[in-house]
Amino acid sequence: MTKTRNRMRAFTIIAVFWAMLMAGGLTTSATAQGQFDPAITVNDRVITRYELTQRIRLLEVFRTPGDLEQTARDALIEDRLKEQELDRVGLRLSEDALDTAMEDFAARANMNLDQFARMLAQNGVDLVTLQDFVRVGVSWRDYVRSRFGRQVSVTEADVDRAIARQGTGSAGIEVLLSEIIIPAPPERAADAQRVAGQIAALRSFSAFEDAARQVSALPSRADGGRLGWLPISNYPPQLQSLLLGLRPGEVTQPINIPNGIALFQMRGIRETGLRVQAPARIAYATYVIPGGQTAAARAKAADIARQLDTCDDLYGVARNQPPEVLTRVDLPPQDIPDDIALELARLDPGEISVNLTRDNGQTLVLLMLCGRTAVGQEGLDRETVRSQIRSERLAGLASALVADLQASATITAQ
Repeated sequence: MTKTRNRMRAFTIIAVFWAMLMAGGLTTSATAQGQFDPAITVNDRVITRYELTQRIRLLEVFRTPGDLEQTARDALIEDRLKEQELDRVGLRLSEDALDTAMEDFAARANMNLDQFARMLAQNGVDLVTLQDFVRVGVSWRDYVRSRFGRQVSVTEADVDRAIARQGTGSAGIEVLLSEIIIPAPPERAADAQRVAGQIAALRSFSAFEDAARQVSALPSRADGGRLGWLPISNYPPQLQSLLLGLRPGEVTQPINIPNGIALFQMRGIRETGLRVQAPARIAYATYVIPGGQTAAARAKAADIARQLDTCDDLYGVARNQPPEVLTRVDLPPQDIPDDIALELARLDPGEISVNLTRDNGQTLVLLMLCGRTAVGQEGLDRETVRSQIRSERLAGLASALVADLQASATITAQ
């Protein structure tokens, strides 16, 4: 690292000497020409004409488009504001860290630092100009991460939406439905089929809502079975065409699911204008609890749910228990059991349902959606997408901070 600093000092001396010669000899130095006079004052910090000229040349090397003089002025003003804030909190970048950052910066241009320094000198840029540029940039990045890092959280739903926006799907279709699921254990199957047939013939919204309040096993019965707008792609593929064939008020024919019968009434359909990809795969987890829909089993499910943020948290809950207690799968939508698929349609990643049972109603199923992978996006690294979202949000907070600093600063152009 010491060698790197020595090289930087040597190139700085050479670059300044060359600039003086090009300006007309050592007797007509940059100082004599007023290059080190103030061009802008930011609070009590000066930006010299020489710094402004150097930043413009650096922008030219970077092939920055637009009005380079204005861009250079704005950037240097921001740098002074950032430096003032960094001084306030006492943040300093070590020389070793700066050396590493300089080497990394040169590597992005497929050069080592010596080669990069020669290229800058050939374009009239003092290496110290790049050094100042890198020092402020790296220091500010570290400060923003330490100050705002805990404020930025990225959910699985955020990642899913970001991946969907990268797709090339058609305009999204959303449906507004009401739902009923009638419990249908073997001993009640015949009665459940008879009631389901009567509901399927309904065309009145109010009549369907009354039926939901009377016979539905889902929590939505309190709202007459009404659901909010959901993408049609959330629903099982085998159900999508059936739903899209309904007119407002019409009800699906009874749909048999394990220990139950499902019915849906169409209340509305719309195109969102957003490009949405159907999921190629859906990842979910199930955790089974003895007791079915008893108060004790539901209380245990509620206690577990409070411990969960992601599907990974279920591994800790299931530790030292039989392996069949926890199941985690990642399947194409058409391979997911119908009752699970219908529950997943209502969930965002990280959300939980406790509406399903197994073993003829004796076992409660805690169902958690882990994530949806859109068609054409199977190869995307979710952690990379998550990092991109996090970086974008940190950048937004950093920009707002700079704007606040600028609003309270005294900035004077000479």
